[in-house]
Order: sequence, then C-alpha cells, then structure tokens
Amino acid sequence: MPNILIKIPQGAFNAQQREQLLHEVTQVALDVEQVGADPRQRALCWVLLEELAPGTWRCGGVDLGAQALPCLVQVKVPAGVLDSARRQAYVAGLHQALAACRSAEDGRVLMTSILLDEVPDGTWGANGTLWHLADFTRAAGYRHLSPGNGQ
Repeated sequence: MPNILIKIPQGAFNAQQREQLLHEVTQVALDVEQVGADPRQRALCWVLLEELAPGTWRCGGVDLGAQALPCLVQVKVPAGVLDSARRQAYVAGLHQALAACRSAEDGRVLMTSILLDEVPDGTWGANGTLWHLADFTRAAGYRHLSPGNGQ
C-alpha cells in the first residue's frame, strides 16, 4: 500500500509518456510489494505525478535542465513490508521505469533521487484510523507477509 510521489520538470514527458510512467511505476510497486491481484487491493497503490515549473529546480545551485533530467521519487510504505532485496528492487525498478518512458530523442542524463520512507508501525492513518502492519497485510494482500506463504 504505497503512496508514491513523483516530481519531474514540467514538459519533460508528453501526455502519453506521463500515462506510461504512471502505469510503469504502479506496476513496479505492485510487483515489489507483492500486492494481491484483487482490484480493491491494487487500489491501495497511490501514485501522484507532479510537474514543477521551469526555473524551480536546482542541482548544486544550478539549473541543469538542458543537460540533465532530474526526477525525484518518494515512496511511503509501511515499515516491515520491505527487506534489503525489495528496497534494491524498488530503486532499480523505479529508475528503469523513468528511463523507459523518456523520449528516445531526449539526450539529457537521467538523474533520479529515490527515497524509500518506511512509515513506523501505528503511525499511518487511513480513513480516520491508525493502521498497523497486520491491517496493511490484510488490506493489500502482501503475498510475502500473508499466512501460509512459508515465512
């Protein structure tokens, strides 16, 4: 049940690429977190794409817009869902998703900063109630955390 916030420079991706990006990022999250196949479970994966106006992004104090394509991704996930291998798979998968959605003609260097924020148990509120890992597991159907998976 991630909340994923993506910030990109305005105009870096056209409408079709943005749609593909939202789809690809969602698929990475569903795969890495092993969210169940039920549409109600998959609906818990929220992805928000925000475009930042030209001139509002600096890398080292410099606007690198002509040379680089900076992308910031922040993933909020309940603590206990990810182990080290899943964290690495998330970072690699998200970077690959961004790279795959770019225009072939875009020669800028892709620079991604991906933050995995693991929200401490009992500090994530959903619909007015604090949730715990067991609540998320029941709702999202995390296959690797569900009873009977051998763990």
